[in-house]
Amino acid sequence: MSHTEMFEKYADLAVKVGVNIQKDQLLYIGASIDNAPFVRLVTKKAYEAGARQVFVDWSDDEVSKMRYQMAPSDSFSEFPEWKKLEREALAEKGAAFMNIVSASPDLMKGVEPQRISDFQRAAGQALEKYRQYIQSDKVSWTVIAAPSAGWAKKVFPDADENEAIEKLWHAIFKAVRVDQADPVDAWKKHDETLHEKADYLNNKKYKKLHYTAPGTDLTIELPKGHIWAGAGSVNEKGHTFMANMPTEEVFTVPHKDGVSGYVTNTKPLSYGGNIIDGFKITFENGRITDVQADEGEDILKKLIETDEGSHRLGEVALVPHQSPISQSNVLFFNTLFDENASNHLAIGSAYAFCVEGGKTASQEELAEKGLNSSITHVDFMIGSDQMDIDGISEDGSSEPVFRNGDWAF
Repeated sequence: MSHTEMFEKYADLAVKVGVNIQKDQLLYIGASIDNAPFVRLVTKKAYEAGARQVFVDWSDDEVSKMRYQMAPSDSFSEFPEWKKLEREALAEKGAAFMNIVSASPDLMKGVEPQRISDFQRAAGQALEKYRQYIQSDKVSWTVIAAPSAGWAKKVFPDADENEAIEKLWHAIFKAVRVDQADPVDAWKKHDETLHEKADYLNNKKYKKLHYTAPGTDLTIELPKGHIWAGAGSVNEKGHTFMANMPTEEVFTVPHKDGVSGYVTNTKPLSYGGNIIDGFKITFENGRITDVQADEGEDILKKLIETDEGSHRLGEVALVPHQSPISQSNVLFFNTLFDENASNHLAIGSAYAFCVEGGKTASQEELAEKGLNSSITHVDFMIGSDQMDIDGISEDGSSEPVFRNGDWAF
């Protein structure tokens, strides 16, 4: 299959499976100018599928970096009111949202960490209402990826720029199953497989999970009525969508006060245009009490200090070490991909749909159920072929969930 054919199939997949655009539905796309040809193709596919209007929010990595280097420090505590209102208004009209990520993992290397922290906090606070739409599955949304030169060279440093971009495109195509004869059907079957794992865990109703691996000994309590989810979701109008492409995970929410022990990352975390690596996080009664990192420690500490909720976890995700992305042996330096090669956790907010009644519950009711609230949500990777996970039931009995990094059932 040629690059052009896979390019076309990828755009089709993003529209038909990712956001599953409906007739007369609005579509918001956030993307870099690096990928204008692909965005145009996605836009065309959306209109062919019946979209009423497509809004593209363009970004430029070089312009973004100039701002971080040259703008007044106090400007990073501001977020444009019109951008906040745009997202909220579109969500209220039932729009679908697609973000096409492509930024270089090293884009903001050398930038003052406080500037990054201030911007993340300002954006998180401004977009809180929009985030609630997303995390309650009220609207359809998806995150996909397309290469930039900086990202491609980070993943394939020995290739020249054009070759690196081409190699990254093909790695993405493979990860999202575009290289298969019928990608839409392949995703349907993949969705069914992940839901089988989620159904098994939902029937078990474990009270806790116990993780052990080199550098990790962590116990995570799960709230009563927690729900394991995998791959496809359903919005409030009953339309299916795929929030992440690729995805290999089955996930739920931890109890915000029920995490104890310590955990060590196994893959670098790309956050705020920087790499964070070699880190260990310690928890007591749900709260992070200590952080150490070989690289990017200041950035990680600033992330954790974003608000009170960023001192706690909001997601527990299980991904077998034998997943296709893990077995590709490609380190993407991008959480969308690397989290699907490894068990992972997320600092910050919890997904409301991962607890019974969560989609219609108030923030106060979600907190009573044990769900964490924060203006941030950042996944980090902890899995390996040396990780064991046990499920602990209400009566204290335990049984294997993972052994040597893979499903034990």
